[in-house]
Amino acid sequence: MYNKSDIELKVAEFLLQIKAIKLQPANPFTWASGWKSPIYCDNRVTLSHPSVRTYIRQKLSQLVQEEFGSVDLIAGVATAGIPQGVLVAQDLGLPFAYVRSKAKEHGTGSLIEGEISEGQRVVVVEDLISTGKSSLQAVEALRAAGCTVAGLVSIFTYGFDVAEENFKAAKCRHASLSNYGALLEYAAEHSFIMKNDIELLNKWRQDPANWGQQTVTGQ
Repeated sequence: MYNKSDIELKVAEFLLQIKAIKLQPANPFTWASGWKSPIYCDNRVTLSHPSVRTYIRQKLSQLVQEEFGSVDLIAGVATAGIPQGVLVAQDLGLPFAYVRSKAKEHGTGSLIEGEISEGQRVVVVEDLISTGKSSLQAVEALRAAGCTVAGLVSIFTYGFDVAEENFKAAKCRHASLSNYGALLEYAAEHSFIMKNDIELLNKWRQDPANWGQQTVTGQ
């Protein structure tokens, strides 16, 4: 039985315990985009922890089956989605391919690495969804190659409105093992953050692009 709420909290617990996710509302991080953020997520850390890696592999595989049924191929998004996708493909006994962030500048000039066939039903595996832009570039590359993309799964999503709008516009279903709401719930209950940090953390998720322009006090 796939119990969504239990899995959301368990994945949040793992990500916090192994410091794949760090919460610093009073001392925010700066993302590559320039956004100021009270959270930093690096799900590649899960690969260094066998028990966490196994749990995530199993639950991602179940999520693929629960949400999308029978598929022909698992595709990872370079780079962090590649190892997670390989684990899922191995678990499900399916072929694997991955989509590069840009086409090779030498050799075949490939954008998609691995063997794919027109008409294959594909699920894309990603580690993290922020705006969804890079994930959807991979989806469009697979569609352009003649594949039918059933949807996308990820370990974690911030749940930004812009991501929801982007996935809706691209007509691509997506599902994640855990999310920002479950993370805050677990973090507050287990003293990873102070309860009075929650308002600040929620304001960031509502308007991440402009949040850094505010005065961050940790209150």
